[in-house]
Amino acid sequence: MTKNKAANLLREIIAYLLGGVLFIGLIPTVMWIVSGMPLLRAIPIERAVPCILLMFIGLSLSIWTIVYMKRQGKGNPLDAFGHEIAPRTKHLMTDGPYRINRNPMLSGTLIWLVGIAVWLWTWQAWLVWILFFAIMTMQVISEERRLHKDFGDEYDSYCRHTRRF
Repeated sequence: MTKNKAANLLREIIAYLLGGVLFIGLIPTVMWIVSGMPLLRAIPIERAVPCILLMFIGLSLSIWTIVYMKRQGKGNPLDAFGHEIAPRTKHLMTDGPYRINRNPMLSGTLIWLVGIAVWLWTWQAWLVWILFFAIMTMQVISEERRLHKDFGDEYDSYCRHTRRF
């Protein structure tokens, strides 16, 4: 393995770990802490079923997107406000989960976090979700500018036919 390939692999592994820690661990933990650290006990079935379904659907969509991005796009999803953290995809992806919307990984994360908010069922958890959504929307807008610059008319056409979320 060349030195450049090893460095890219390391950056990619770090990006996946950071994404997992942030989106799957840290944000739900913040939601729990600001909710007053309630006991994570059994919840009523009328909340448990939708909560579990939302969390499963959200994680599944995010994982499908990551796998698709790696296999088809030959790159990594982590790009923060225009700064490449791991190697970017090589071409515009419009199939697979990207037929659903332009940000299926983030959509999956948002659905996962709705499941967490339903589990906790506090206004504080929902406030964290709203703040996270607002921050991520700014990130998406930044990323859209870069995608327009990278892919031009192809990206503009995709945007006209596919929703952001």
